[in-house]
Amino acid sequence: MTRRRAAVLGAGAAALAAAWPAVAAALAAPGGPVVLTLSGRVGRPNDGARARFDMAMLEALAQRELVVPTPWYDQPRRFTGPLLRDVLAAAAARGERLRASALNDYRVEIPFDDVVRHDVVLARLLDGKPMSVREKGPLFVMYPFDRRPELRNAVYYSRCIWQLHAIDVQ
Repeated sequence: MTRRRAAVLGAGAAALAAAWPAVAAALAAPGGPVVLTLSGRVGRPNDGARARFDMAMLEALAQRELVVPTPWYDQPRRFTGPLLRDVLAAAAARGERLRASALNDYRVEIPFDDVVRHDVVLARLLDGKPMSVREKGPLFVMYPFDRRPELRNAVYYSRCIWQLHAIDVQ
């Protein structure tokens, strides 16, 4: 491992560790329909070895808003939701990569350090409204393309998984 990579990963671990004290000791059980399941290296599960979230649990986390240009829409759109790193911190999930799965069986691998280095949002709203499955919802991983133009390429676009329903933390 190079020194630079070790420094980035070390900073990422420190950022996630700093977020954990703000989260309750135990992850509450979802009260509504489960929209996201975290499996794998989850330190604070609420269903066996998994951490399951309903929309209210995601809504209770600090929300971020991105107004970003994307290849999927003609104009910039407003995406709102918690930072993905905050969702992972809520479940005390740590690893090197995230294997994300969509309802339509699309799968993508997201490096763990992406969620540390970039303000990746787990969008639950599009232009202020919940997203139906038909509208790429209920969850859509979105990178900060508005503030980081260097991310506007096929690699990062492919990591913007919509209809997200599960993440395996490895």
